[in-house]
Amino acid sequence: MKVEKFEDMISWQKAKTLTVDIYKNFDNNRDYGFRDQIQRASVSIMNNISEGFERRGDKEFKHFLFIAKGSCGEVRSMLSVALELNYLSQKQFEENYYLSIEVSKLLSGFIKTL
Repeated sequence: MKVEKFEDMISWQKAKTLTVDIYKNFDNNRDYGFRDQIQRASVSIMNNISEGFERRGDKEFKHFLFIAKGSCGEVRSMLSVALELNYLSQKQFEENYYLSIEVSKLLSGFIKTL
């Protein structure tokens, strides 16, 4: 399947799923600074994939994919803290953590092809 728009990319689709999950999981969290930061980091993943794609140059796209990958790391880091603070259940943590690893691996593969 040829990728004609960023919405066709599996990495973007999974990043969107992660973002929606993060928003739902932290919706009622009263630690507003923490909540806002993890939500921004998750949105950053999908937005950097889409922005890089729309730039239409491999070099720029690669740059934005690296930024998205960095945001994946930020989300994972914050998920670990969220688990320690009991902001998430173990199940929610694992689902989000492993999805962020999957997105990161997809981005690494894409970066290598560019």
